[in-house]
Amino acid sequence: MNPPVHVIDDDADFREGIVWLLESRGLPTHAWTSGEAFLKALREGAPRAGDCCVVLLDIRMEPLSGLATFEQLKAMAWPWPVLFLTGHGDVSMAVAAVKNGAWDFLEKPFQNNLLVDKVEAARAAAIEQLQHDQERLHLGQALASLSSREREVLREVLKGHYNKNIADHLGIAQRTVEFHRANIFDKLQVQSTVELAHRLGRLGLDVEG
Repeated sequence: MNPPVHVIDDDADFREGIVWLLESRGLPTHAWTSGEAFLKALREGAPRAGDCCVVLLDIRMEPLSGLATFEQLKAMAWPWPVLFLTGHGDVSMAVAAVKNGAWDFLEKPFQNNLLVDKVEAARAAAIEQLQHDQERLHLGQALASLSSREREVLREVLKGHYNKNIADHLGIAQRTVEFHRANIFDKLQVQSTVELAHRLGRLGLDVEG
């Protein structure tokens, strides 16, 4: 996986320099002359908001600032890291943006290696986020595929109850519980109750509904 970097800056020389630097390090890079241009392209589906990437965003642009661009990205439920580029006088705004969900910021002037390192770290975070989302989706679909009885058994299993107790509580044979339990683990692709509980907690899923 090789997530692209979208460089958004209204200063042509600076933008082209950043693109040259990143591409010289083997990073796929796309340049945008303004926040409006990038947002317009997103709304038109190229690039797609769901495609794993990193945004490198200048904080001071006209007429739409980097902060205003970021707010619109948030309104579109943008999931990927946004790294702000800021001058000395705008550090406080960049800090506020990070508190508001931006991934990080870098103050100009900066060393080339530092920029590349931060971009690489943001790309790694984007890949991790994508993998998390995909795992959550797949486990959620597997949970949805369980029958009503399997879901009942699963709730009991996650409470730590033994097969015999589950059978007594649900009014079914213990062998039936064992069958459902094995089928549940197979559908959810787990080996144990502990593994399943850990995955559910890490992915923010539950078995209700």
